[in-house]
Amino acid sequence: MFRRAALSALLFSSLVLVGCGGASDAPPAAQAVPTVRVALVAATASAQEIQAIGTAMWRQETPLGFTSDGQIARILVNEGDIVRRGQLLATLDTTPIVAELSVAQAEARRSQSELKRLDHLYRNGWVTKQRLEAAQASAQVSAAQVQARGFAVQTAQVIAPSSGVVLARLAEPTQVIAKGSPVLVIGETDGGYVIRVPVNDRVAASLTMGEPALVRFEALGATPLQGRIVEIGGRARQTTGTFDVEISLPNAPGLRSGMIGTAILAIAPRGAAPSITLPAIAILSPRAGEGLVYVVDASGTARLRQVTLGNTKDAGVEVLSGVKAGERIVLSGFDKIRNGARVNAVMRTP
Repeated sequence: MFRRAALSALLFSSLVLVGCGGASDAPPAAQAVPTVRVALVAATASAQEIQAIGTAMWRQETPLGFTSDGQIARILVNEGDIVRRGQLLATLDTTPIVAELSVAQAEARRSQSELKRLDHLYRNGWVTKQRLEAAQASAQVSAAQVQARGFAVQTAQVIAPSSGVVLARLAEPTQVIAKGSPVLVIGETDGGYVIRVPVNDRVAASLTMGEPALVRFEALGATPLQGRIVEIGGRARQTTGTFDVEISLPNAPGLRSGMIGTAILAIAPRGAAPSITLPAIAILSPRAGEGLVYVVDASGTARLRQVTLGNTKDAGVEVLSGVKAGERIVLSGFDKIRNGARVNAVMRTP
């Protein structure tokens, strides 16, 4: 009987051990692969910010005047007035110009009559060919004089070549003015505003047409205006040795010709080696010029890597070593991953 009880106890113990062993051999539950945002590492030339002070102006500031001498009869606009294309702005006293036109027309009629008479006589052999040619030349001169006087009458007024604003009124009615002397200066709105700033030859050589630039006007507040380089001077000023750079400006409320602004230009020094700048959020435990980043390889595995840090810029933190262009770095989800873990990498949108 003792043997039967011992055998029963041994069988019960074996069953218990088998049951325990079966529970411990069950496979663990599968863990989900975390999704993280990543960015592509790119090497760019290090840029340097240059500030230059200049004056805002209309890109096309046009002086307007008359094509002949005379006395101003009327000026119909004042400084600050808005004008439209084709608008009459000023006129000359046309009395002497019309009189000169009348004289020229009378002389032209006389020359034509003389030419007809001599032509008839030449055909009949009464005058020489040289005399006929002289009459022809005189008639041509008289006709040209009529055209010139007629043009003077037609242009004895100033017409706005474009819509814009009157920037300067340089003369007054009854004033006698020489031909070509400016009477008015208008800023043509078709060309928009620009700011013109002087830069040295090194900066001018580093700039490119169409590059963006920020322009800050204290009179308009702290928010800068976004502009683009539209002209780079082809010759330095003889007095200063600087080159003029024009930056186009949006037609912002309150912007006026003559306002003082500061242009912020980004230039890359010639011969500078490309550098890598990473977003600050990608760098873990930064201290003493070093930090850690997660780099995702081709298989989708995130691995910690030590990097050497440089200067901190507005665009991020400069990285001197540890990563190279073309690699993917993790920007988010650090609490969900560990070194050597598989991740679902989603490229950051611009």
